[in-house]
Amino acid sequence: MVDDGDHWQPETLCDRAGKTLWRYVFSVPLHSPTRKVLYRIGSRHWSINMPAPHQPLRIAFTSCNGSEDDTPSLDDPHRNAVWHQMAEVHAQSPFHLLLQGGDQVYADLIWKEVEALEAWQRQRRRIRLQSSLTPADIDAVGNFYFERYCRLWSQPDLAPILASIPSLMMWDDHDIFDGWGSWPPAFQACPVYQSLWKSAREHFALFQQGARPSALPAGVGNADGCHFGWSFHLGTLGIIAPDLRSNRTRRRIMDDVSWRWLEAALMNLADCRHVLFVSTTPLANIDLSWIERILCWLPKQSDFEDDLCDQWQSYKHRDEWHRLLQLLFDFSELHQIRISILSGEIHLAALGQLQRGDTSIHQLTSSGIVHAPPPPLVAWLYDKYGRLPKRVTQSMQMRMCPLPGLGRRYLAARNWLSIEYDPSDELDVQWHAEGFPEPLSMSIPPFVRRNRNVNSRDKHNRGLQSITSHGSFKTRT
Repeated sequence: MVDDGDHWQPETLCDRAGKTLWRYVFSVPLHSPTRKVLYRIGSRHWSINMPAPHQPLRIAFTSCNGSEDDTPSLDDPHRNAVWHQMAEVHAQSPFHLLLQGGDQVYADLIWKEVEALEAWQRQRRRIRLQSSLTPADIDAVGNFYFERYCRLWSQPDLAPILASIPSLMMWDDHDIFDGWGSWPPAFQACPVYQSLWKSAREHFALFQQGARPSALPAGVGNADGCHFGWSFHLGTLGIIAPDLRSNRTRRRIMDDVSWRWLEAALMNLADCRHVLFVSTTPLANIDLSWIERILCWLPKQSDFEDDLCDQWQSYKHRDEWHRLLQLLFDFSELHQIRISILSGEIHLAALGQLQRGDTSIHQLTSSGIVHAPPPPLVAWLYDKYGRLPKRVTQSMQMRMCPLPGLGRRYLAARNWLSIEYDPSDELDVQWHAEGFPEPLSMSIPPFVRRNRNVNSRDKHNRGLQSITSHGSFKTRT
């Protein structure tokens, strides 16, 4: 029941492992006189906060909610310490939306906890590629994903946040299992991998989309579940997240259907002033494709190789990376809309900037809220390598920027982002990092809109004059 007295009947989504998954669908009008809306299920109640007119929209962004050997405990204070930090910030200044940008669930232990899969890994390669799971084994796989979500969503430090901040989520490989989409084609297509994929897809839809995979909610790209890309308007702010896993192969990130959806979904945001583009892996990062080329010639390095193949700058995906950057810059310039990219995956906090002429796109990377950062030496090497700017194309450059107030380009600490979008179209961003008493803060100004009818010389001169405010960021104090 919502606090206006309306009663909403639940719908059964799934029965598994002695539990029932229910869905309640209710709506609250944006012009509601109260900014805090209470809802109840049985004897329990929670509240969500609505944005007030002409007040900033507050958004939190997270990624990497676990680790490869993660067994979520219901009483592990260290695991969820950064979630607890978010809850404290939310209590003081409530968030209206929680964006979760990949690896909400780490399902990698499926290979150890499902007995049939553990035995399958010990078989010879030829047998593994031909073997199929029995119906009982497939049921055990489904039980694993189902229980994984139930245990994760039930943690005392997560449950209140997930119940009080509406979420939009996009998955990445660990929501399926490590490296999905970057494995050799023979494994990707083998019966066992396909069985895991189908179960992971079903449970992602059930728990992260609140729907069956064949009947996805409004706003999702393909209602039939061909992919899970979504886009939404929030006033003059647009938020869009392409699905970078459902149709990924070693040589392709998105298929033609996904690209057509992305182009059309962006056009539907053409009346926005700022667009948040959620890419589970960063579009701006240091280029490690040279290491990837070396590893592909070394035996028993597939684990490292698939992590590198996951990146946009992988030599296997370089053309798609250029295609996406071209699409985003063209959209930004044509409609005079600022674009900022939100990403996770790399287990470091980072800030990047992509530039074409006098148009810039900022890369805000936050990862992970639970996953431990790499050793300090790795972050130091990233920082040293990241000092070198990169020419992406003849007209496009990329650089990694020092994090505001820090001086380093990569921060090795668990972290999450808070974002405020105010009525002036300015985006205020803060990295909340474990062990730091104060967040790292910056502001991204709105796109400087110019008269489209000026001649080319005037347009060029104005672009040079406005590049400081239009193409850079300022640190908040």
